[in-house]
Amino acid sequence: MWEEGFSFFCQGLGANNFLQRLDLRNNQINHQGAGELAVALKQNASLQELDLRWNNIGLLGGRALLNCLHSNKTLKRLELAGNNVPSDILKAVEQAMDHNQDRQTILSETQNRTYILSKEVLSLKDEKTKQFLDLMDTIDKQREEIARSGRMSAVQISQLQEALDEQHSIMNSLKAKLQMTEAALALSEQKVHNLGELLNATKQEQTSMAERHFTELQQQKQEGADREGKLLRDLSAASEKNLLLRNQVDELEKKCKVQQDQLFQVKQDLTNTTAELKLRAVQAEERLEMEKRRFKQSLEDMESLRVKEVDHMTQHIEASERSMQDRIQRLEAIRIALEEELSQVKAAALTERGQAEEELIKVRNQARLEEQQRLEHLEEKLRLMTESRDEAQNCCLKQKQMVAEAQAKANQLSLHADGLRRRLEELQQDLNSKEEEKVTEVNKVKVELQEQIGHLQAERTAQDGLREKIAALERQLKALSSNHREALLDKEGEISMLLEKLRMKEADISRMREEEAQRASFLQNAIMAYVQGSPLGTHSSRK
Repeated sequence: MWEEGFSFFCQGLGANNFLQRLDLRNNQINHQGAGELAVALKQNASLQELDLRWNNIGLLGGRALLNCLHSNKTLKRLELAGNNVPSDILKAVEQAMDHNQDRQTILSETQNRTYILSKEVLSLKDEKTKQFLDLMDTIDKQREEIARSGRMSAVQISQLQEALDEQHSIMNSLKAKLQMTEAALALSEQKVHNLGELLNATKQEQTSMAERHFTELQQQKQEGADREGKLLRDLSAASEKNLLLRNQVDELEKKCKVQQDQLFQVKQDLTNTTAELKLRAVQAEERLEMEKRRFKQSLEDMESLRVKEVDHMTQHIEASERSMQDRIQRLEAIRIALEEELSQVKAAALTERGQAEEELIKVRNQARLEEQQRLEHLEEKLRLMTESRDEAQNCCLKQKQMVAEAQAKANQLSLHADGLRRRLEELQQDLNSKEEEKVTEVNKVKVELQEQIGHLQAERTAQDGLREKIAALERQLKALSSNHREALLDKEGEISMLLEKLRMKEADISRMREEEAQRASFLQNAIMAYVQGSPLGTHSSRK
């Protein structure tokens, strides 16, 4: 009943995954119970300490427990004192326990290192995401500013369009007035013709008057044509100014209140010019001479305004260029800082990689040294066992020689068969007793040799287990190195992504530089075209 209960207990222990310590001292466990316990330990993966002191495990139970330790990697402490277990098995068990403890410490150290590396990688990822989000926020703010400036420019363009519509309406009214004057001139010509037909008698007297009147009419026509040409030129100049102002509004989207003030001044100038044109049209009908004087004064005023506008625009362009240069310098400083951060991250990754490789090399060297020491110890044991075996063989040979000598003596005594039969019988009895003793001694020697051979086989199995453990450790080291390599590859991928983002940002910066340069060149060309194509410029060139 006790054996059945212990077998059920071992089955439950094999299925348990939570028990870490087990005390089975002084429970009369024999070698069969030790075998069942070894089977349970092969299946268990949570037990760390097992106390089996003061039981009756013996040699076979000790071997079974030693064999189960090849598959169990979690047991750290196994107490087998007071169980009639040979010392070599106890030493092998202690070595297996030391090996398991070393393996657990190495695993814990590798887990801690991987945890620290994962934390560092996550911190680096968080920093890079924060930097990327900051950059995206700045880009969104710039886009919002561009949208606001676009809306303001659209409003300003609509206002300029309304002013142009007003100027078109003024031009239409002026054209209607010119048509009315032409119709009046045609009527006057008809009247003159009628008067010439009716007053043929008075032609000689009134020829001079008609010629004077005709010349006056021609002068009036020429003056009207001149006025129309001047008005058309003014209108074309105003349209060119409006186009230039549109271009300036499109190009100066990111400028501040100074640009708005300038546009407001330009609007005031346009309204002033339109008002002056209206006054001139009204005064042209009334007084042509006063119109000429006022036109000359307006020309002088426009020249002074044009000079002021050109100076103001040049100053504003210089200020914008300075601001753009400052901004470019800031962006270059940011780019340099990001490159420095990338170089620091690369250096840290390289140092971490070197440290990890050095630690792996140290662990391998330690494992190799320990394995060499253990192998040397086992070789010494084998040498001692071989020496003891040779001594036993020599003893056997000596005993065989003694048996041969006894047989020779028996042969010699058999020759004296006639007189010494009684002695022969006594000697035969002695020889039989001696032979029985020798047989018993030979059997004892055979048993001892078998035990030694079993010990040697156990040591061989222990060596095989050690070799398997060494192979497992090498596999774990390879896995750890592959994990470190994968982590380093991930870091290099992140660094390449950051470099691509930096390249994209540099391309955006270069594109913004080109756009600003194009805008500045376009502003300069527009100002030069405005200066050269305006009626004020043509008037100054004619002078």
